[in-house]
Amino acid sequence: MIRIGLGYDVHQTMPGKKLRLGGVAFPQAGFQLRGHSDADVICHAICDALLGAAGLGDIGRLFPNTSQRQRNRNSLEFLAEVKKQLDRHHCSPSNIDCMLLAEAPKISRQVPVMCRRIARALGIKAEQVSVKATTNEGLGAIGRNEGLAAYAVALIEVLTPIKKRNARK
Repeated sequence: MIRIGLGYDVHQTMPGKKLRLGGVAFPQAGFQLRGHSDADVICHAICDALLGAAGLGDIGRLFPNTSQRQRNRNSLEFLAEVKKQLDRHHCSPSNIDCMLLAEAPKISRQVPVMCRRIARALGIKAEQVSVKATTNEGLGAIGRNEGLAAYAVALIEVLTPIKKRNARK
């Protein structure tokens, strides 16, 4: 069986030099994202897409922003934990496609590195990961550089039937 999941994440920008996207640092951007962890919108959207495809909830359930253990944590670690959850439920990522919405920074030169790092965290090949970006053409909060957002779609293969995971009482 194959399943598809959709993920989305958004974080506000703030002054700083700790911007991380797809596991890659962008200190030259001159801003960072406000968040409990490293606020990597690409990794967070991918986590939600994978968890959704497997019927395992969302990133907030696995990594609550109320937990001190998650504070300033590298989001590639989140992806590795999501992979462990997928393995436990006999699910395997087949393909990931992620779209960053941002006026800046330009990411095209770092995309191959992002794909390799994301793939390594998930135990898959870099060719199974696609990351790209678009601007908001100056429109809205993203267009005004007030934040960055990302959408992700994940295709997973379920190796055994999914049991009633969402029927929690």
